[in-house]
Amino acid sequence: MYKSILLISFLVSANCFGIACGGRFPNPITDICWKCLFPMQIGPAPLTAGESLNYDPPPPLVCTCPAPPPIFIKVGVGVSFWEPARIAEVVRTPFCFPTLNGAVLGAYNFVGGMNSSKGGRTGNAFYHVHWIQYPVLNWLGMAITGAACQNSETFDVAYVSEVDPLWDDDELSFLINPEAVLFANPVAQIACAADSVAATAANFGLDALFWCAGSQGSVYPLDGTIANHEGGIDSSLLATHRMIFKMHRQGLAHDTSTLAAMCMPLPQPVMRKTQYKQQMMYPIPNPLYGVGLGRPSVFWGAGREFPYKGEDFSYLIWRKRTCCAF
Repeated sequence: MYKSILLISFLVSANCFGIACGGRFPNPITDICWKCLFPMQIGPAPLTAGESLNYDPPPPLVCTCPAPPPIFIKVGVGVSFWEPARIAEVVRTPFCFPTLNGAVLGAYNFVGGMNSSKGGRTGNAFYHVHWIQYPVLNWLGMAITGAACQNSETFDVAYVSEVDPLWDDDELSFLINPEAVLFANPVAQIACAADSVAATAANFGLDALFWCAGSQGSVYPLDGTIANHEGGIDSSLLATHRMIFKMHRQGLAHDTSTLAAMCMPLPQPVMRKTQYKQQMMYPIPNPLYGVGLGRPSVFWGAGREFPYKGEDFSYLIWRKRTCCAF
């Protein structure tokens, strides 16, 4: 039923209503940063291709996982790699899907976009975010063999913020992030400078400072309101960071990168920033390298935002996998 409604809605294009919704279908060959699969590790031996290592310890060369009787235990080889797993779309027009060639699916009478500046000050922004399963390795037959490393997911629009009442209300979002009151003080916010420095220097922020989004500001509140909006790229990066954190908090994303999760993904209500990196897919793909959460856009974002069809964004989310291949 859901798929039928989605198919019918797909026929409703942005052009029918004169809505600014740009987009194009991603090209999995030319638009994806394939060297972002690296660094890979087989046990303690790293295989790199110019990509930054995060702070995780290497997997063990020999690993074991529980198995059903009569085997009980399977022995394998510890591996780690990065997989393109999700797409985060950050849009002004509700139900605008850049990944689906700019289609507008369903109703669009929701609030989004930027508020005008007042008194010469920078205004606020509000974006909707879509969370899409994008198992491109499966499509290309590149899945790493082994039960703990297999990914049987299919393409799916897994989450849309337009139907989530917590996404457009700071007070309601407090229900899933009550700890935000602990970090609404100058000391906690000053500490975010260290997170920004780490993301700038090493591509990855500091997991201990989980309330910080590096150069993009504060993770809290976990909604689409962006205070002090200065540019669409940094605001969209912050909205993406918040959505990933929100998916973890709601149990819809899991730990896939630590040694404890080698046999199966585990719940992780506080997201590890070093588990993810991202690359822009729209409006202008960035297939050169993956960007850690909180890294400044000044290193790669010039010219990637432009009026009308270049003010919505989509990012390919790379997720680190540490698993036991057998």
